[in-house]
Amino acid sequence: MLKSANYISSLKIIIFVIFFFSESLSAQSFKLLRYDENYEYLKDSADTFYNKVKFFPLNEKKNSYLSFGGEARYEYVDFNNEDWGRLNIGHNNFFLQRYDVHADLHLGENVRVFSQIRSALQNGRKNGSRGIDEDQLSIQNLFVDVSVFKNQEKKLITRVGRQELDYGSGRLISVREGPNARLSFTGAKLMYSGKNISVDAFAMMADSINVGVFDNKISKQLNLWGLYSKIIFPKAGNLDLYYIGIRRDESVFEAGTAKEKRHTIGGRFWKYGGGFIYNLEAAYQFGSFGDGNISAWTGSIDVGYLFENVKFKPSINLRNDYISGDKSKDDGKLNTFNPLYPKGGYFGFSPQVGPVNLIDIHPYATLDLTSKLKMQVDVVFNWRYSLNDGVYRPSGVLNRPGSSSDKRYIGTAYLTNFTYSFNRFISLVSGIQYFQKGNFIEDIIPNAKSGVFYNIRLGFKF
Repeated sequence: MLKSANYISSLKIIIFVIFFFSESLSAQSFKLLRYDENYEYLKDSADTFYNKVKFFPLNEKKNSYLSFGGEARYEYVDFNNEDWGRLNIGHNNFFLQRYDVHADLHLGENVRVFSQIRSALQNGRKNGSRGIDEDQLSIQNLFVDVSVFKNQEKKLITRVGRQELDYGSGRLISVREGPNARLSFTGAKLMYSGKNISVDAFAMMADSINVGVFDNKISKQLNLWGLYSKIIFPKAGNLDLYYIGIRRDESVFEAGTAKEKRHTIGGRFWKYGGGFIYNLEAAYQFGSFGDGNISAWTGSIDVGYLFENVKFKPSINLRNDYISGDKSKDDGKLNTFNPLYPKGGYFGFSPQVGPVNLIDIHPYATLDLTSKLKMQVDVVFNWRYSLNDGVYRPSGVLNRPGSSSDKRYIGTAYLTNFTYSFNRFISLVSGIQYFQKGNFIEDIIPNAKSGVFYNIRLGFKF
């Protein structure tokens, strides 16, 4: 029933809602994590239907209120020679839909309940839904916040329940916005924020995503924990420092399958905005894999310049990543880096290679063609870091073993994508990617083929 939803009727409803809401546009932009939005500033101006949807007072003081929001997203995907032709599918096109609604209840100054349900649907894919495509109906967020203390400069908040997580550039813990089904976790978080510093401490159970209705499962064991801090240096940039621990009963690498307990310590120094921009990150991992030890690492340099006062506001960037792979299966040490819970599009909007055992060089540029239309072009050159390890999917899952090959070059991805923002509520994104196979792919996949990916996505938020 859910999979056969009439999306044309849904589009008509969306167009009506946009027209209805467009009479009053609030100043705030929508956030990646919808629970980060705050509509208290509407308490004295909730005089239109839309503003009342975003801020509905429940008492005379207006410190108890409800806020509602949601999203609808439609995406057409066209893939030719997925996995470099290994699946023998050839041309594969399909349609993705995603819907969600949320309610944000504030009970006075110190208690908050946030709830969100989501539906992610897939139709037409020849080889069925991937784990990132479909989750027919689920509780994406359901948590309670309690303020321990709060003043003008400092606050400490506890959060308990199911929740989305997203930290830094999404390299290690991401909500995974690009794919159709987003990630969520169940557990507790303690959040401190001051004038120029914030620190989160969290202990989570990773939820498993199933395709049915309200059938996602909690792992019932602590398998993600850590600390993530952000320090702001005015005018100089921002520094993130973090520790992340994971435990998995069955992890699969080319070196084998075993129980894994891994610790990651790392840092990120970054600055976005006009002029010189940079994003520098490094992390080291240690722990145990079966009876052996873990020693893995990654380093990333992304530098560029944004010409804010030039027509089209062009930016040019160069990125270079080094991500370790396993040196030997027989040395009792696993050197394969684990990206934990990465965002799907970290190396392009539809990457064919994941952030494991990889060296890449990635120049890219952006242009603001108009105030509403933005363009980005990328070229990504990909090599294996270690010849004794394979290639992995964007999620970090092993795709193809590689120790039987002495070839290093995986291939080159060429990407172009456009984003058009009709207004604050509705946007259209489209892109095309050509992945030219390298000699390693030709060596391990008989009759390997270069792949072409195309998508177009219409999104609406309120």
